[in-house]
Amino acid sequence: MSIVRYLTHPQVQIDPDVPVPQWGLSPVGRARTEALANAGWLASTTQIVCSGERKAIETAEIIAARLGLMIEIREAMHENDRSATGFLKPAEFEAVADQFFAAPDLSVRGWERAADAQVRIVREAEAVLARNRPGDVLFVGHGAVGTLLFCHIAGHAIARIHDQPAGGGNCFAFAREGRRVLHGWRRMEDLESAAG
Repeated sequence: MSIVRYLTHPQVQIDPDVPVPQWGLSPVGRARTEALANAGWLASTTQIVCSGERKAIETAEIIAARLGLMIEIREAMHENDRSATGFLKPAEFEAVADQFFAAPDLSVRGWERAADAQVRIVREAEAVLARNRPGDVLFVGHGAVGTLLFCHIAGHAIARIHDQPAGGGNCFAFAREGRRVLHGWRRMEDLESAAG
């Protein structure tokens, strides 16, 4: 059975003066990813596909280097477009993110609509899976669009209750055949003993 995994980048270096897509991993995020790169559950991975945002690329590159794979960057796998507001302080960001998930057909403060972001991330994932290459697939991306993809695969309505735990560096998995969810969000450190 081929397994498809969606991994969110872990902690980033927050800099209000730098556009969010250009943020890189923090030392904590980098250390978590380097530890993950040794994980046995990645051994059958033959494709690593990531968004074009720096933090996703850095996460994917660390894992790919350990596995001896090239990464494929798909620009349209980016996080939901939040450029209308730019950087928001954490409390304000969480409030707007709540609205983003609660009203998927509305643009909250100029953000990309959740419904549109979901169509985009599902289209990108399905384009990769349509190649039907052997081995497991690892997508490396972001929390909001990852949650939207999870909702689609699992057959859930868009809702923040399905969002990843705080901190990033979480993964869900599904079977390529039949798109059956194997497990919901788990911290990457908790996957080694979970066979998935």
